[in-house]
Parts: sequence; structure tokens; C-alpha cells
Amino acid sequence: MKIAIAQLNCTVGDIFGNARKIRDAALQAKREGARILLTPELSLAGYPPEDLLLRDEFYRACEAGLAELFDVSADIVLVVGLPRLVGGRRFNAAAVLHRKKIIGWYHKLSLPNYDVFDEERYFESGSEPCVVAIDGLRFGVNVCEDVWLEAAPALASRAGAQVLLVLNASPYHLGKQAERYDVVRARVQETGLPVVFVNLVGGQDELVFDGASFVMNPDGEVVCQLQAFEETVGYVEFNGDKFLSGKMVEALSEEASVYKALCLGVHDYVRKNNFPGVLLGLSGGIDSALTLTVAVDCLGAEQVHAVMMPSPYTAQMSIDDSRQMANTLGVRYSEISIGAVFDALKGALAAQFMGRAEDTTEENLQARIRGTMLMALSNKLGSIVLTTGNKSEMAVGYSTLYGDMAGGFNVLKDIFKTLVYRLAHYRNGISAVIPERIIIRAPSAELRPNQTDQDSLPDYVVLDAIAEAFMERNCSPREIVAMGYRLEDVQRVTHLIKLNEYKRRQAPVGVRITERGFGKDWRYPITSKFQSEF
Repeated sequence: MKIAIAQLNCTVGDIFGNARKIRDAALQAKREGARILLTPELSLAGYPPEDLLLRDEFYRACEAGLAELFDVSADIVLVVGLPRLVGGRRFNAAAVLHRKKIIGWYHKLSLPNYDVFDEERYFESGSEPCVVAIDGLRFGVNVCEDVWLEAAPALASRAGAQVLLVLNASPYHLGKQAERYDVVRARVQETGLPVVFVNLVGGQDELVFDGASFVMNPDGEVVCQLQAFEETVGYVEFNGDKFLSGKMVEALSEEASVYKALCLGVHDYVRKNNFPGVLLGLSGGIDSALTLTVAVDCLGAEQVHAVMMPSPYTAQMSIDDSRQMANTLGVRYSEISIGAVFDALKGALAAQFMGRAEDTTEENLQARIRGTMLMALSNKLGSIVLTTGNKSEMAVGYSTLYGDMAGGFNVLKDIFKTLVYRLAHYRNGISAVIPERIIIRAPSAELRPNQTDQDSLPDYVVLDAIAEAFMERNCSPREIVAMGYRLEDVQRVTHLIKLNEYKRRQAPVGVRITERGFGKDWRYPITSKFQSEF
């Protein structure tokens, strides 16, 4: 028996568009001789629909979308994920279609309610297994979180399943595929069932789904592995419950997987929200250089507009390197000096500032002039502004509200500065696009003479390690000091993280690539008097 694994890029709320994707995949699968087409979790609705799931009309639309698939199920079995409303109860469901009718329903048993997941807000847990016989072989159906726990697979096994089909909308983060393997291997060892694991692919706001669907045999071996970050239909063959054949692709390096996640996240955010293109401020620094490169790689040079806005403190090398990058990548490039506007604003405020020395106020003015110019261009041209701040800056507030934080999407929001450099080296290893001088020069906001980031921050190797331990692993400052970091560095970084929550609440959404980004899975109060122990 041949099973088609439909690793689809679905769009939240585009129910009939998603139905067309499923239909097209089913027609392709039939041409290839497949008997079953397996689709991802909530494939008909897109994932996660969030509060759309509180609207009855959303369920009615999903029912209508499912009906569009009945005719294509005449001679192939479709397993389709969708939300279901039954007697006022809401379920994360899978429908099994065959011969133009529904032959089985499954309601997700285990509902995740941690990290970026909030399913208990929307759904009730199911309690019954779904096992369907197809050509004499019995298939059990599970949905995503079900295989992270023992109950649902055991229920399917006791109901007579010989193969477990698992629909997933499992978002990407670093190391996630290894976690999936470990979890599924545990379920395989408990039940003795081979598992066909299909995963959603694509970007949805801050989340990126990496696909990377796979099949694991009863010995816990991965015997089929599909591409990560690509929409595809893969095939696996069984003889009874014994695996016969399936495609295997090589695993990506960490840098390659992160870079592809950024590209997919940006591409889908721009395309699914119908923006005609993107624009960004190009500063001659590493962050804007990497952001520009990602944008070109995922959208094409013709959709990208880079704007250099020099101030009196901008080094000539920054201008030269920006010109070189724009020329290498073939993007539209503009230079707009902010000197005259900066002088005008300082003049307008001179009476109010009389007797006070220049400080971060004048630095922030420059950033806000640039933000205003970029937003004006966005309003006039329709392109979305990509901001260029990284996770290290977001953590400690090394950014300006309504300045470099002004925009619609932050590509590097979950990328620590040290990883920015690794990604730059990775991308230059494919083709040299980022000038070496941008990579090796000391990072600087260039808002005052001879400024560098380390004038006011610890070295990024230290800052990133402290921030990662504090925010991603919930280590206390005392525990971080015990790791060997200086007390004053730990005090400064953790204080700045807590102090700048108000900025992050006003920051644009950005791609999540770690287990804990500054988004759905970071929920700290702005107003708080809690003091950490040292």
C-alpha cells in the first residue's frame, strides 16, 4: 500500500484555498497510485486559527470546505484536519473521507497549553480512538500532541491499529526535529506501531512550521524523511504493516535550518498578507546586511528596497559597504541624508533643551527620523518595513521606540547577535554577498562619534549567554553567576531584560526560531516589583 504524505503550506482562514491544495495533492497522489492521503493538523483551517475558533461561522465554513473534498475521495482515502463543532462542543478533529462520505472522525485527546500553544482555550479533549480498515490494514489516527504523551497512541493500539497516522502542526525551533524523533520513538516502543508523521510547512505570523515529515518503523528507525521548509507530497509504501520504501533526505545544519526558517517566515508573512514588497533601512552594519540578504533570497531583488539614511556620525565605510551590498544583490537603493532634518529638530527643541548636554535624546532623534522616513515610504509605496533589530537588542532594550523598532516585521527578532554572525558566514559560504568588512568591524549604532555597542553593553558572547540562560531556561541570576559569569554583567543584563518589557510589547512580530522567543511564549508583566535573588 502506498501512502501519500501531503506536507502542505496552508493559510489560516483560507478554507477553500486550503481545500484546493488538498484536492490537488489528492489528484497527484492518485496518479502515483496512493491509497491514502494524509494531511497536517487543521489543514483545512490553517494553524493556529486562534480566536477564529470562537466563531460558529468559522466551523460552518470548514464544514463547507470539507464538503468540497467529497468527490475527490471516491477512490482514495483522505485524512483531513479541521476544527469541528458538535452540540456546542469544539474539537480539534480529523475526518477520514472515502467513497464520497465520512467514514471516521477523530477528536484530539491531548491539548497542549504551554509555550505558543493555547488549545485549552478553544477545544475540549476527545476520548474515543479512530481506527479505520483500508484494504485489510487497520490505521489509527492521532493529532500532534497526542504522540507526545502515552494515552492516545495506547488507545489506538488497544483498538486494533496496525499503523499510526499522525497529523501535526508542530512549529519549528532549534533542535525540534531531534525532539520529535525521541518522542515518536518512545511511542513506537510502547505500542509496536509504525508511525507516519506528517507536519505542516509554512509561516504563520511569528511561527514557522518546518514540515520535515517522516516515517518511523517499529524498531524506532527513521525510514522516510521529507524535505524541511518545502511544500511537497512524499510517498511511503507498506506491505501490510511492514515498511517497504520511502524517500530519505539529509538533515540540514543548524545554520541552514535557521536561515531557511527566516526565509520561509518572511516570505509567507509578506505574501500571505499581500504586501507588494519590502523596504528596510540599510546601515552598513551586520544586522541590516543579514536582513537584506534574507529578504532578497526569499522574495527576489525586485521586491526589495534598501534605504541608507546617513547622519553626521555615519562612517564613509558604512555608506560604501551599503552601496556594495545593494549593487551585489541588485536591489533598489536610495540614499536620504537625515542631517538637515536632525539639525531642524534640534533647533526647534533648543529652547526646551537649553542648559542640558546632548545625550541619548539626540541619538534617539536620529533613529526616529529614520523610522519616520521609512514609514512614509511604506505608506506611499505600500511595501512593508522590515526592522533589523536582533534578539540581543530586544532583550536589553538597545533599540529605539518609534525609531529602529518602527515597522511591520522583524526578521531577526529571535536571533541572538552571536547567531547573526554565524548566519552571515553561512550565507557567504553559499555566495559572497555580505562584505567582509561589515562582519569584522565592531558593531555600532553610529549615533555619536566613535560609538560601539560595547561602550554600554557586555561583549555579545557574554550578553547572549546570560540572556539565553535567564529567558530561555529560566535560570535565576544566582545560578547564572554560578556558571562563571561576572556578577556585574549578570546584574546589568537581567535588570535590562526586565526594564525593557514595555518596549517589546510595542515591537513588531518576528520569526520564532528558539524554544522561547519574545512573542506568544514570553508573557511577563510590564509593571512588576519582583526582585531576583543574587
